[in-house]
Amino acid sequence: MGGVLYETLVVIALAMLASAIITAAHPDATTGWAQTLLRAVLVLMIAAYFLLCWTRSGQTLAMKTWKFRVVAQNGKTLTLPQAAWRFALAALFTLAGGIGFWWALVDKDKQFLHDRLGGTRLVMVGKSST
Repeated sequence: MGGVLYETLVVIALAMLASAIITAAHPDATTGWAQTLLRAVLVLMIAAYFLLCWTRSGQTLAMKTWKFRVVAQNGKTLTLPQAAWRFALAALFTLAGGIGFWWALVDKDKQFLHDRLGGTRLVMVGKSST
């Protein structure tokens, strides 16, 4: 769960960046099309962050810190469709009160619900020799 808190800080930073970009172009981004644009940019930035991290190395910044990696059931790095499905499930379960994270407390393998349903899993990364 420490990784989830760390990841939240990264998402807040992305939200601040998206807000800065949109409000620089349109100072009142609280209504109308500017608000819609802000929300779209925010979702796209967050999705891009997770999808790029998961499909390249299997690790976000928080996952690197906490020494976890997300992999497909076969142990390989996620494909873009697998990463997108994991992201969609994680977003849905987060909006549903974080049920996907609470699921890990009762899961026999301590996996999140979005991993269980998405065909992915978190694995510990061994100590590096550097």
